[in-house]
Amino acid sequence: MHILFLSHYFVPENNAPAARVHGLAKEWARLGHRVTVLTGAPNVPAGVVYEGYRNRLYQEEWIEGIRTARVWTYLAANRGRVRRGLNFLSYMAAAGTAGSALRPRADVVIATSPQFFAGWAGVPVSRAHGAPFVLEIRDIWPDSITAVGALKEGRVIRALETLERALYDAADHIVAVGEGYRQNMIRKGVPAAKIDVVTNGVDADLFTPRPADAALRTRLGFATGTFVVTFAGTIGMASGLEVALGAARRLKEQGRADVAFLLIGDGAVRADLEEQARAQGLANVVFTGLVPRPELPRYLASSDACLVHFRKQQLFSTILPSKFFEDAAMEKPILLGFEGDARAMLGAADCGIAFEPGNAVELAAAAVRLADDRAEGARLGASGRRYVLEHFERRALAHDYLGILGRVRAAYDRGPR
Repeated sequence: MHILFLSHYFVPENNAPAARVHGLAKEWARLGHRVTVLTGAPNVPAGVVYEGYRNRLYQEEWIEGIRTARVWTYLAANRGRVRRGLNFLSYMAAAGTAGSALRPRADVVIATSPQFFAGWAGVPVSRAHGAPFVLEIRDIWPDSITAVGALKEGRVIRALETLERALYDAADHIVAVGEGYRQNMIRKGVPAAKIDVVTNGVDADLFTPRPADAALRTRLGFATGTFVVTFAGTIGMASGLEVALGAARRLKEQGRADVAFLLIGDGAVRADLEEQARAQGLANVVFTGLVPRPELPRYLASSDACLVHFRKQQLFSTILPSKFFEDAAMEKPILLGFEGDARAMLGAADCGIAFEPGNAVELAAAAVRLADDRAEGARLGASGRRYVLEHFERRALAHDYLGILGRVRAAYDRGPR
């Protein structure tokens, strides 16, 4: 097949959506399918185009067998409403226009959230190609907007809910990244048979255990023997990383200078959190900023445990975050501030300690428990790697996804025009 994949984010951007699309597309290309990814110039999260790229009307490159077409977008940092809204809308317009003109014609068109205007770009593109439209849902909009308080209930949210339902209707098929998302859409009236689940997973070739890098730990300012708890991901409103600062403050008060937090990544609240950490004298919290994805395993290998956390909201209880799989694949015990599906998976994998989301006291206690029992941490880490490689290896998930695309294309060919 020729698979045309519309994604607002793609490598060399290193957020979760970019990593998922790259992992799937790379495997499909390896299997001999033609894969085109339609995206923008890499600029996340600062809204500044990466070195070596320009924000042109249209440009192409090849990345690991993937034809990568980039369109112009209005650039905006990962914060604020108006400029980010313009960024989303500009991608929808540019991708919808350029994608409709791309040749050769696609056999199937996929458009992925997390922002559903990217999904809407897939509607005209699929019609122009005479191909089925598969909508991938990585985030439930607008539910997630209200969950983090970015917008309050009102006319704007009601309008977005209308667009959400219309987008589900426009799709020939929907792929969700978790069963919780599937159930959310079913409650909103989407037929269950229209939705499949292909979870996030892990690139087992990249995220593989290796020795800690002592020089890196020293450069980051960690003394020998320090137990380092690492969060790696988007430092945004949903991540709720105030909990890490609260736990660090409690550990400081307890005199546990041997336990520290490493926060890797960038996002809308990173600057605020850094300022808070400085104001509170939290030398046991270190921020790195963005780390290139190929370098991330070195940082995780040099950590002793990993933090996976979202704010305490009902919607987030359905998430299976990609960082869970990557952390576990590195044989690191996980401190999990989640409820619902992710907590159930933590228990099934026997790979860490759960705590109440937002509860800094429980997080501090869990970190101390593992710092004082390194053997237990090693056992939990080994169990986690076994579990994710068995159930969530990305190459196997790509094969499952490909089977769905084949069925959707076959049903489209049989159906009325």
